[in-house]
Amino acid sequence: MRCAGFNNIDLNMTKQYGIRILRVPGYSPEAVAEHAMALALTVNRRLHKAYVKVRENDFSLGSLMGFNFYRKTAGIVGTGKIGAAMANICRGFGMKVLAYDVFENPSLKDFVTYVSLDELLAESDLVSLHCPLMDNTYHLINRETIQKMKDGVILVNTSRGALVKTDDLIEGIRARKFFGVGLDVYEEETPNVFEDRSDEILEHSVTARLLSFPNVMITSHQGFFTEEALAAIAQTTLENAEAFEQGKETPNEVK
Repeated sequence: MRCAGFNNIDLNMTKQYGIRILRVPGYSPEAVAEHAMALALTVNRRLHKAYVKVRENDFSLGSLMGFNFYRKTAGIVGTGKIGAAMANICRGFGMKVLAYDVFENPSLKDFVTYVSLDELLAESDLVSLHCPLMDNTYHLINRETIQKMKDGVILVNTSRGALVKTDDLIEGIRARKFFGVGLDVYEEETPNVFEDRSDEILEHSVTARLLSFPNVMITSHQGFFTEEALAAIAQTTLENAEAFEQGKETPNEVK
């Protein structure tokens, strides 16, 4: 596999048939974290709207007001390599950083405060998701958890689409709960990602509904898409292939 996630693999069946699963657990955490912050900044300062306005010679400031991230609170859900990189970025913006994870990252303890998920949702101005998709994280963001968030919160997801229950997210957007939402992943992405569907009519599309909101920014699963990340993915993939051919153990194997 040329990716970190393995939620699309039936591990019970692979074990039954003796199939080894090798992945790329980390390629460039900074690439994804930087994209997460780019989404947060875009929906905060309405850059997607400003770009269109100025191209049409509209230099007015209507509907473009954002708020400072400086001295606001960032909530990082999941503090593995990508979450840790995002925490450091938020720290650089002068934000207070809260985190929730079942495994606390000791490298972050000097500036990150670990709290319960409920406390993180209640206190954060920016909530950024950086956790894997598992049974206990499926639809982690739903009607109940959205109601626990601050009014006017920014939500960013660059991890897995199914962390967020899309219908509940749309309900929250319509209720004016969010200042902005930035998504690089979403539940309906499978037929869309990496495809050009510009000449198609997307009937009954949840994605189209999300795109209809002025405070939502969606990108096409491109958080990993940097020169450095692609080089690291290629290198690790070749190393995995070599380890398989030689029958060697590797920490990149999914057990």
